[in-house]
Amino acid sequence: MRGFFGIGVERINKPYNVGNLFRSAHAFGASFVFTVDATYERQKGTRSDTSDSMGQVPFYSFPDVPSLLLPKGCALVGVELLDDAVDLPSFRHPTQAAYVLGPERASLSPALVERCDHVIKIPTRFCLNVGIAGALVMYDRMTSLGRFAPRPVRPGGPTEELPAHTNGAPKLRRRAAMEVFRDAPPLGELGVTEADES
Repeated sequence: MRGFFGIGVERINKPYNVGNLFRSAHAFGASFVFTVDATYERQKGTRSDTSDSMGQVPFYSFPDVPSLLLPKGCALVGVELLDDAVDLPSFRHPTQAAYVLGPERASLSPALVERCDHVIKIPTRFCLNVGIAGALVMYDRMTSLGRFAPRPVRPGGPTEELPAHTNGAPKLRRRAAMEVFRDAPPLGELGVTEADES
């Protein structure tokens, strides 16, 4: 599967939910996990994180929304039951994404929702446990972006083999067309000093 993803929570205070979410993230192949403005006992969270995800997956703790840093090109996707949020089954996952969920008994803060590139919702009657919601989002990402044999029309396993993966032909770009993307090299690479310029 191409790309990468991370998953985190804002203002969470229940350590077992954090441990549950991070364990699922490790199982689904997350590239990183994070918290924003969290107030939980980190040591207690390891009790429900039986895979030791914190030893396997990079963890980032951000004190507030403005300090949240993501890799370049990584879309922030909020998971929240909002009227104008996109239903998860209809959502096209970005190749590079960080998913963020709200705390128990509350929602994502308006500041974080404003910062999101997309907001999605799991079409349920009421809110789910944070760990469960995160697992559903990661499962949906895996099934929609991964390579799996097609589902059969009748109940049961696949009846068709997964087609062999083929690479497309190489794309050759003309050198002249690529020049528009070239930056001027730093002065040191040209052997020019500031004194030479004046």
